[in-house]
Amino acid sequence: MKKKLNMLMAALFVITLALVGWAVISGGAEVAISWNLMWGYALLVAAVVSVICAAIKGTITHPAGLKNTLIATAIVIVVVGIALGVALSHKGLVVPNSAGGVFDNPFDLAISETGIIVTYIVAVAAIVVTIAGEVRNALK
Repeated sequence: MKKKLNMLMAALFVITLALVGWAVISGGAEVAISWNLMWGYALLVAAVVSVICAAIKGTITHPAGLKNTLIATAIVIVVVGIALGVALSHKGLVVPNSAGGVFDNPFDLAISETGIIVTYIVAVAAIVVTIAGEVRNALK
C-alpha cells in the first residue's frame, strides 16, 4: 500500500510541476493560470476528503479517541466562528483590485478575511505549541 501511495504522490507532483511549468513558460496565460487554480482546488478537496475519511476510520477503529476528535472539531468550529464574526464586523470595507476597480461584495470579503484570520490563528498556535514543546523537552 505504501508503494502505491508513493507512486500516487509522485504522479500528483509531476502533474503539479507540469502545470506550474506551463504557466511559467506561457508567461502567465489566463488558461494556464485557470488550470493551475482548478488543479489546486482539486488537490484541496482531495486533501479535505482524505482527512475526513482518515478521521472517521480512526474513530471507528479506536473509539477511545472519539473524545479527542470531538474536542478538535469543536476547537476548529470555534476558531472559524470567531474569525467569521470578526470578518463580518467590518462593514463598508472596500478593497482595491489590480484592474483599478474595487472588491466590494461583503460575502467575498468576509470569506477571504475569515481565511486570513484563521491562518494567523493557526500560525500563532503552531508557534506557541512548538515553543511549549521545546521548553517541556528541555526541562525533562
